[in-house]
Amino acid sequence: MIATALDSDAPLGSRRAIIRYNAAELEMVELAWGFRPKTADDRPFRFVQSEGRTFPSHRCLIPASEFHVTTAKRRYKFALEDGNWFYLAGIWRPATQGWPESYAILTIEANPEVARYQERQGAVLLRRQRMDWLDSTTSEADLLQPLPARSFDVSELTTGIAESLLPI
Repeated sequence: MIATALDSDAPLGSRRAIIRYNAAELEMVELAWGFRPKTADDRPFRFVQSEGRTFPSHRCLIPASEFHVTTAKRRYKFALEDGNWFYLAGIWRPATQGWPESYAILTIEANPEVARYQERQGAVLLRRQRMDWLDSTTSEADLLQPLPARSFDVSELTTGIAESLLPI
């Protein structure tokens, strides 16, 4: 398995590998990112606030090496300080008429590094927590918590234009 960067600005419907239970077996499948809205007047959504909710079924994991955030026209990369990859906690839904099988990422209050840029973030699960999430052996309230301060290495993503080529 290859864990790749998750870009929070990726378009609705972007496809990505997720891990979930199918009957009694773990499987990795590629699903579309984003859920159909409940009413025609609402917009589709890619993130679901987790606080005060339970997720007894349709849990999934989204492998990631880092996640990207855009704020004030700047882009930032957040990777675990130890360089390890991780999972984002998610939920999935079966296909419905006119909407593909899809997933959304659960959000939590941002940890101290992320809070400098935005109030919320995807719920990061360390690799040792993967089965706790999928098997529902640990409560949502215990698992879906911000990582401690200094958990992330934060860097600004560049546009790819060399500084020497920029006008002075």
